[in-house]
Amino acid sequence: MTLKLKKQYRESIVPNLMKQFNYSNIHQVPQLVKITINRGLGEAAQNAKALDSSIQELSVITGQRPVVTRAKKAIAGFKIRKGMPIGLMVTLRRERMYSFLERLIDLALPRIRDFRGISPKSFDGRGNYTLGIREQLIFPEVDYDSIDQIRGMDITIVTTANTDEEGRALLRELGMPFRDN
Repeated sequence: MTLKLKKQYRESIVPNLMKQFNYSNIHQVPQLVKITINRGLGEAAQNAKALDSSIQELSVITGQRPVVTRAKKAIAGFKIRKGMPIGLMVTLRRERMYSFLERLIDLALPRIRDFRGISPKSFDGRGNYTLGIREQLIFPEVDYDSIDQIRGMDITIVTTANTDEEGRALLRELGMPFRDN
């Protein structure tokens, strides 16, 4: 199964970026390394059902079972003890990464209400991009009737780019809908 985005990267994006940044070697062209989806579940300490439903949702969205992240230390103010489940994380690579990014760009982001593009400023200084999503309903895989509560997630796209400018150019070529600021 060859993915549209991966094929587009090899055939048109690499030559465009080589020309734009005057690279002498194709291995200098930035590429995607991984996509990490993270969801914090503070209520999982009191509500075990929230954890189970979130595991199910992230499995459906990503096609991969998430890892449960646990508290490193106790925080009395939040009623959290060391070792309690407080979140979920999925790391996508290779085919699943391209498949998820394709669905995110083509299907999920356009379903956000009053969508005008994503912020071009959410880069970390090393070419990696982080995007916060407020609700899981934008993904067509999620059944509206099966969710118990609207929860968000953070999506981090890790690239081999050295600068934010290179990372932004790569993601723009891949079809990420940045808004003009």
